[in-house]
Amino acid sequence: MAKRVFDFVCAALGLVILMPFFAVIALAIRLNSPGPVFFRGERVGMGGKPFRVFKFRTMVVGAAQQGPGITARGDARITRVGRFLRSSKIDELPQLLNVLRGEMSLVGPRPEDPRYVAHYTAAQRRLLQVRPGITSPATLRYHHEERWLEGKDGETAYLDELMPRKLAIELEYLDTRAWSTDLRIILQTLLAIFR
Repeated sequence: MAKRVFDFVCAALGLVILMPFFAVIALAIRLNSPGPVFFRGERVGMGGKPFRVFKFRTMVVGAAQQGPGITARGDARITRVGRFLRSSKIDELPQLLNVLRGEMSLVGPRPEDPRYVAHYTAAQRRLLQVRPGITSPATLRYHHEERWLEGKDGETAYLDELMPRKLAIELEYLDTRAWSTDLRIILQTLLAIFR
């Protein structure tokens, strides 16, 4: 309960403070490519319940129909503004709305697309027992995931190599999580964004 109150208060304050910044980003997205400002992709949340995650749109409209679900560095579907938003992870900030709604936490295993959750082992499905987070140890470790996937078959490399590595890190977090760990992850994430 304390974690939920902390998440709610931080998300509400964050949204108020970031509102002018969000307006500038929204304008940049609209000027750079036609379409909506936000992307709402389906993800799997706590208890295996699907929800729609908020992100700033970083790809051209209809990108899902033009290529794979995994994007590697240099993907032509990513807009110019989108490249900056992805590399800085600023595209994830609207997920503060998901935190307010109780669908996500500030720190927790990253929410995954249902088509990839279908590949989880029984052990990996333990991650669905908690609220997914905006940031996590795996997010910090694979901050530049798109670079790692560059030059590989994205879907295969993600399913066979990257996803198991990320989920192992998330499971380790789940077994050792504490307030001090969460605060450290939040600070490291903020440093990564502003760096």
